Amino acid sequence: MAKEGRVDDETRYKELGFMCGLEIHQRLATAKKLFCDCPAAIPENPEMLGTVSRFQRAVAGELGNIDRSAEFEELRGRKFVYMVPERNTCLVELDEEPPHKLNEEALDVALALAGSMNMHIIDELQPMRKEVVDGSDPSAFQRTVLVAVDGEIEVEGHRIKMPSIFLEEESSGIVSSKEDEITYNPDRLGIPLVEIDTDPYIPTPKAAKAIALYIGTLLRVSGKVQRGIGSIRQDVNVSIKGGARVEIKGLQEVDKLDRFVENEVLRQQRLLEIKELLKKSNASVDNAIDVTGMFRGSSVRIIANHLEKKGVAHALRLKGFKGLLGKEVNPDRRLGSEISDYAKMAKVNGLIHSDENLAAYGFSGKELEELNSRLGLEEGDAFIIIAGQKSNVESAVKLAIDRAKYALVGIPLETRGTANTELCTTKFLRPLPGGSRMYPETDARPILITKEKLKAAGTSALDVENEKKKLLAKLQNKGLAEQLLTSPKLPLYKAITASTKADPNFVANMLIQKFTELRRGGFAVDSIEERRLADLFSEYADGIITKQAVDELLKEMSLKKESVEDLIAIKRLKRISGDGLSALILDTQREAGKKMTADELRNVIMSKYRLNVDGAELNAMLSK
Repeated sequence: MAKEGRVDDETRYKELGFMCGLEIHQRLATAKKLFCDCPAAIPENPEMLGTVSRFQRAVAGELGNIDRSAEFEELRGRKFVYMVPERNTCLVELDEEPPHKLNEEALDVALALAGSMNMHIIDELQPMRKEVVDGSDPSAFQRTVLVAVDGEIEVEGHRIKMPSIFLEEESSGIVSSKEDEITYNPDRLGIPLVEIDTDPYIPTPKAAKAIALYIGTLLRVSGKVQRGIGSIRQDVNVSIKGGARVEIKGLQEVDKLDRFVENEVLRQQRLLEIKELLKKSNASVDNAIDVTGMFRGSSVRIIANHLEKKGVAHALRLKGFKGLLGKEVNPDRRLGSEISDYAKMAKVNGLIHSDENLAAYGFSGKELEELNSRLGLEEGDAFIIIAGQKSNVESAVKLAIDRAKYALVGIPLETRGTANTELCTTKFLRPLPGGSRMYPETDARPILITKEKLKAAGTSALDVENEKKKLLAKLQNKGLAEQLLTSPKLPLYKAITASTKADPNFVANMLIQKFTELRRGGFAVDSIEERRLADLFSEYADGIITKQAVDELLKEMSLKKESVEDLIAIKRLKRISGDGLSALILDTQREAGKKMTADELRNVIMSKYRLNVDGAELNAMLSK
C-alpha cells in the first residue's frame, strides 16, 4: 500500500490507481424557473396551503432495466410529504401539468459557461427525465438537458477534460426527516441549475479542490448564480485500483473537499486490507437466527427496550471476522460502522457487534456464553445482533449480511454522504445509480440552437484572469484579490460595492476575513440577507457608524431580524463625530477634575466609547 496521510504526490496517487471526477451543481439566478413561469427566488416564510403525500415505485428506464438505486429506495417504503407553498410553485412542480417552454435566460447562461470551457454546443437539445430516488421531486424524476460536450480547462498546470454541461431542475429542500417519512418544501424545486462534469482523471485530491474552486469562480464571474447555503454543491467520484467508484454527494465546503477525497482513498485502502485478512482466515457469513427468547428480561437495554415493545432480536455469526469489525477504516469509522449503515436503511437504530465493549452494553457472562453456543462461535469468529420490530429486523439482517459478504470480495459501488464535517468522513446513503434511470421527456419539445445563440455564447464567454486583473486594480492587494476571486462571497462583494459608497477594501476584508472569524466564533453570518448587509455598509459609508460597530452589528444581525437602523438604535451604536465628539472631549476633561494629556483622554474615551468613536478622528482632534 502507498503511504497513508495527507499526500499530494502525483506519483503515489498514480501508483494507487487513483481516479477522481467532479460534478458541480450550481443554482442560477434567473427570473423564472426552468420549465414554468413561477419566480425563481426562494420566498421567506411563505404561507402553506396544504401537503401532498406520495410513495415511490421503481420503473424501467429507456433500455428496459430497473435502476438498482431506485429498486433499493422502493424497498425502504418511505413516505414522502410535500408542502404546498402559496407562492413560487404550481402544478408543474407537482407533475399535474405538462412542462412549459424551457427558460431562455437559463439556457443563455449555460451556453456562455459552455463557451468559457471550450465545449462543443449541441445543435438540438433534447430534454430528458432522470429518476430521482431520494424523494426530493414529487414526480420522482428530474428534467435535465445536455447542453454541450467535449470541453477543456487548465488549472494549475493540469489540463482537465470537461465532458458535459447539463441544464436541469433544482430539487426540493428537506424540512424534516424521520425513519419512514421525509417532508419536503418544493419552493426551490424547478429553479434552473447547471451541472458541470469533469473527466475522472484528476490526478490528486489537492488538484480536485483547485479545480472545484476554479469552476466555482467561473460560475460566480458570470454574475448569474444564486448565493447562500446550498446554492452550490460538489459531488466527487473516487476510486482506487482494486476498489470501486464511490460518489460522495453534496459537499458544500470546497475548502474541505481534498480531505474528504483523501479519507475516501484511505477508506478503500483499509477495506482492501480487510478483504485480504478475511481471505486468509477463510471467512464467511452465516444466516441469522432468532435470539429473542435469550434476551427477555436482559440488562442490555438497547435490546430489552425493543423486546418490551413486542420486537425481536436476531443474531448471526461472522466466521473469521474477529477483530476486523472494530478495525478503523476512517477516523471514528470502522468496518462495523459500514455494516451498520446498511442495517439502518431498514429503520433499525443500528447493531451490536462482538468487537465492541460488550460489558458497557450490560451483557452478562451467561448471555454471551449462551449466544456463543447458539451461534456455534469458534476462535476467530465474530457476531452481530440486531433488535427492533420484526419486519424491520428481517430487512436489516438481510442488508447487514449483504454488506458483510461484500467485505469478502471488495468494495461496493455506493453513493455516500457526509458523516462528520470536522473529520471529513462519509457514510452509506444508497447504491450507486446505474445507467438505467434516464429516458426522454416526451412532454417537452427539443430546442434548436440557432446561429445567433452560438455567436452570443462565444462573445459572452467568461474570463477568470480578466476578472482577477479587475479586482487587483481595485483592491491593490494581490492576496485579498485572489482570496475574493475564489470565494463564494465574490457576487456579494460586487453587489455591495455597486449599491453603496463603502470602500471596496473594507468590504472585501469584512466578507473574507471578518466573516471567517465570526463564523468560527459560532455566528451564522452567512445567513444574513444581502439587503441587510447592503444597509449595514451603507450606514458605515455615510458615517453613521464606525468600523468597530460594523463588527458588533454583524453579530447582532446573525442573531436578530430587526433592521440595521433599529439595531443601531437598540445597541446605541450611532457614531459620535464632529461637534458631538468635541463636546465629549470637553466633558471628559471636566469630569476628570484635572488637566489630562492627549493619551489620557484617548484611553478614557476609547474605553467607554470604542464602538461609537472613530480612532482616527479622535486622534486628529486631540492633536490640535
